Amino acid sequence: MLFRSKVSIIPYLDKLTPEGAAIGAINTVFLEETDAGMRRLVGTNTDCIGIREGIRQNISKEQYTALKGRPACIIGGGGTSRAAVYALVHWLECKPVYFINRDADEVATVIAECNAAGFGENLVPVTSSAHAQSLAKPAVIVSAIPDFPPKTNAEKEVREMIKAMMDVDSGVLLEMCYHPSSNTAVSRIAAESKWQVVPGTEAMFWQGFEQAKYWTGKEVVHMPVEKVKGVIHDLLAERQGH
Repeated sequence: MLFRSKVSIIPYLDKLTPEGAAIGAINTVFLEETDAGMRRLVGTNTDCIGIREGIRQNISKEQYTALKGRPACIIGGGGTSRAAVYALVHWLECKPVYFINRDADEVATVIAECNAAGFGENLVPVTSSAHAQSLAKPAVIVSAIPDFPPKTNAEKEVREMIKAMMDVDSGVLLEMCYHPSSNTAVSRIAAESKWQVVPGTEAMFWQGFEQAKYWTGKEVVHMPVEKVKGVIHDLLAERQGH
């Protein structure tokens, strides 16, 4: 429902930013003044910025540079996956980008939409754990699925695909699921494989800072970044302590 609303607002806007147009989903609307003094409604997508900065701000510059051009993987096929593709392809130049999801049709839809928008090349659906084992391992993974125990055969196969993808002694996982805790099954698999785990709250507040930039005109450097991060980290620690 939320993703649909991000799409249905588009006809009511005067302009889209490159990110908003490419991803085809809008989570931020702001006013822009034209040279003629007219005001127009502009739509953008800051989720992709959140994903990029969630990764970039939590690893070294050398690590971030080393990710460029490497394989990547997205777990899930919902609205977040489109922003993840854009971030991984546009800024990190990752190729290929693998897709792991229990619903093959969802993945096919995402890939078709990304192709239509011009950034769908080198997107590869992973069809089984055996297929995953045969592929060059990703250096970065964005997981965007709820945290619940696998019940169906498809869900169990997805869990095995994830394990196969992380069967390498390095990598970065951005775990977009953080409610009620970022300590998810996927993040535990990553930690056991000695991957660096970045909680999805990092992506959440970096996309929020980007929104605030559009609404206030202030650059992120002038915002209370560390204060906000401290509050979020304290809440996460409290949840995980229980």
